[in-house]
Amino acid sequence: MLRNSILNGRHRELGSKLDGDTWNGMPIPWSYHSDPHDEVVAVRSRAGLYDVSALNIINVSGTDAEGVLDRLVAVDVTKMLPGTSRLAAELDESGALCDDIMIIRDGKNDFRVSHGSGKTPQQLKKLAEGRNVSIESDQDVHILSLQGPKSLDVLAPHVGFKLADLPYFKHQKTTLFGCDAYVARGGYSGERGYEVYCAARDAVLLWDRILEVGAPFGAIAASWNSLDLTRVEAGLLFFPFEMPEGDTTPWEVNMGWGVDLDKQGDYIGKEAVLKLRGRERVKQAGLVCDSATAVETGAKLVRDGKEIGVVTSASFSRYLMLSIAMVHIKPEFSQIGTMVEVVGSKTCKARVTRTPFYDPMRLRTHPEGAR
Repeated sequence: MLRNSILNGRHRELGSKLDGDTWNGMPIPWSYHSDPHDEVVAVRSRAGLYDVSALNIINVSGTDAEGVLDRLVAVDVTKMLPGTSRLAAELDESGALCDDIMIIRDGKNDFRVSHGSGKTPQQLKKLAEGRNVSIESDQDVHILSLQGPKSLDVLAPHVGFKLADLPYFKHQKTTLFGCDAYVARGGYSGERGYEVYCAARDAVLLWDRILEVGAPFGAIAASWNSLDLTRVEAGLLFFPFEMPEGDTTPWEVNMGWGVDLDKQGDYIGKEAVLKLRGRERVKQAGLVCDSATAVETGAKLVRDGKEIGVVTSASFSRYLMLSIAMVHIKPEFSQIGTMVEVVGSKTCKARVTRTPFYDPMRLRTHPEGAR
């Protein structure tokens, strides 16, 4: 079924036709009248407001909610405190990644699950059988993501707590411009940012007010094309595009942080994924390409006439003035500085480089002293 953001009218006013590819069944504002590269500059230097309501949110509650979610993911949900969130590896029985997922804990028995386009609903349904747990897809929630170094200045005067003290991956229930909302610190841009979870009835008011109070700081509305540019610059994974093999393990995409090796409880795919550690067929890496345009997703990586990898995501970053790509490459060729050829409709030379391409120490999202 097609979902629609209550903000579609605002997106059309900004120039979106909402007629491109949908995501999670929702039309997406891929472009506005503004240049997405200019929107990236706004996000990197001021602030950009995104509508990311296409994320799937599932409310999970009940006395067995913690136990069900602890079986779903490879991080230890039992150690999470209310007001915290964790990105996690969600696996199938073979130990392969099967969705993007974030577990959000609101209380002892109350959680929200944010996920992408993978197997989360099916796996949750199976795990919940016979358990005291309620699982409800939230079709009303809207998510506004304000990203950029000025995001704190824009929002801080208008929330009911000291926003500057909110750590990364923490959230708090509050009021914003008179509306009930959760405000969480995080995002998908490689910048400091905040996500506002609100009811559909409040989303237009909040969108308008954030842009109104943000205007003196240079905040603008930003399209999904610019969001994709920023996330590639920041080297952030997007399921399933960074998992093209179909049975990609966390270890192959540098996602060991999504598996708690000391977790005592069982979870889907535990035995398999732990056995696969150290047996990586590919490694996630970055390329800087000798090209004035973005290389093609799916282009092959070749060295000495042999195919050694594939491009998973790519862009030409006008902000960095580089053609960059996220790739899967055989481990023996993943060392920084390795030269390869990218072979698609055009061929160019490229070198393996460190990721993220932008802010490699992640000081923008995790300043020193706040880690």
